[in-house]
Amino acid sequence: MAFRLFQKTLSFPDPEEADDSGLLAVGGDLSVERLKLAYSKGIFPWYEEGMPVLWWSPDPRMVLFPDKMIVSHSLRQTLKKDLFTITYDTCFEEVVEQCSSTPRAVQEGTWITGDMKNAYNKLHKAGYAHSAETWHNGQLVGGLYGVALGRAFFGESMFHRMTNASKVALYFLLQKLRSMSFEIIDAQVYTNHLESLGGELLPRTVFLELLQKALEKPSLTGRWTE
Repeated sequence: MAFRLFQKTLSFPDPEEADDSGLLAVGGDLSVERLKLAYSKGIFPWYEEGMPVLWWSPDPRMVLFPDKMIVSHSLRQTLKKDLFTITYDTCFEEVVEQCSSTPRAVQEGTWITGDMKNAYNKLHKAGYAHSAETWHNGQLVGGLYGVALGRAFFGESMFHRMTNASKVALYFLLQKLRSMSFEIIDAQVYTNHLESLGGELLPRTVFLELLQKALEKPSLTGRWTE
């Protein structure tokens, strides 16, 4: 049974208390401080419009490592053509908006509610949420966003309007994260797409150990504009 959270109490139960589906808690709010606390404990929000906030900590956990992305032949060819320009944190709100129209493969509709958009925009303004953007001829055609704490990056969502545009954003983001000594990228739940990019499933206990190690280093807050 999921734990009930209250807005006046900033805390979470032990992630190991999550049920078999990964559901840990219900309720609370999406304040910057609660989101930071949740991610630091390997917990993330995921719910649909009209529902209370649901907090998850699945087992096993899908992760990516900065130096282990699988670059397919088609992606290599795309990179060689130099079709795209990559930027960071130049239009975070637009990336979130575009991602909101791209549902996850494991559920119908969008999970990025209006409250979620507002929450992550606030987290971005506080310096903890970041986006990578893919441009073609001056048009935004792909991108992704997530949360950075310590040397861990928590991927939230991605979108593309041209073939491989989101994969190119991920490729260059991983290069950037590696240059900043990031150790792990949380991809949350398994999908065939993530596995094709090099995602791995780890037991929750192993993931939490790696996360705590990554959190020992200070967060690199502020805009990632270069």
